[in-house]
Amino acid sequence: MLRPVNGTLNQKAAYRISPGCDKLLPSQRSVRSTRMKRILIIEDDRDIVELVRYNLANEGFQVNGANDGATGLSTLKKSPPDLLLLDLMLPKLSGLDICREIRKDESLNRLPILMLTARGDEADRVVGLEMGADDYVTKPFSPRELIARVKALLRRAEPAVDAPRTIEIGKLSIDPASYRVSYLGKTVPLSTLEFRLLYYLASRPNRVFTRDQLLDAVWGTDRFVTPRSVDVYVRRLREKIEPDPENPLHLKTVRGAGYLFETRAA
Repeated sequence: MLRPVNGTLNQKAAYRISPGCDKLLPSQRSVRSTRMKRILIIEDDRDIVELVRYNLANEGFQVNGANDGATGLSTLKKSPPDLLLLDLMLPKLSGLDICREIRKDESLNRLPILMLTARGDEADRVVGLEMGADDYVTKPFSPRELIARVKALLRRAEPAVDAPRTIEIGKLSIDPASYRVSYLGKTVPLSTLEFRLLYYLASRPNRVFTRDQLLDAVWGTDRFVTPRSVDVYVRRLREKIEPDPENPLHLKTVRGAGYLFETRAA
């Protein structure tokens, strides 16, 4: 784990690589898949970049880095990675702006995004999730925790082996084979987790699910996000598929209980 410096955690010193401190040994490496997963980290602290690169490389990932937002966005558009590690506070272009750009680009909107942020306030984390991030880790962090979150996000991004049926409800079409959603015949860009949440609710219409039930079903038991994240994702989905997000036709809140996908209005 990260160690105190003079009784407090000095963020810069906390990330310097030292023998035996939060580095995974070669014997701990996981079995590599046929194709190495590619990860891009956009972070202006070079110590953090090198620490992350070292530990993820030990786990069989290919890691590239960029030290400012503009360079990072250009890099991922030229060669999209399998997952993005993104600092919120960046020179030239902020992490929030990068999130917005990714989520409105149909060719990139399914890219899993893991935020790296020094901000501990919940409101800042919620803003990041609202802009399109899938999960967050607060600095200083343990590389072991970061690796666990990276692997969890990549697992959730994998399409189902046996894709279930396409759902047609009113003007809305949800196709799990291609992870595509359309409304009035127009494609609606969704991240992988947004799609999974929408499909889970829509394939079980008119049933109420608590936040914890949705977290277990969509994020899985290895999740790190809180029940508050479900609220953020539902709000994002309403803004994308509901004509009036303040008065939704389908994604309904049941006060004190949870959420349901209603089809009676379709």
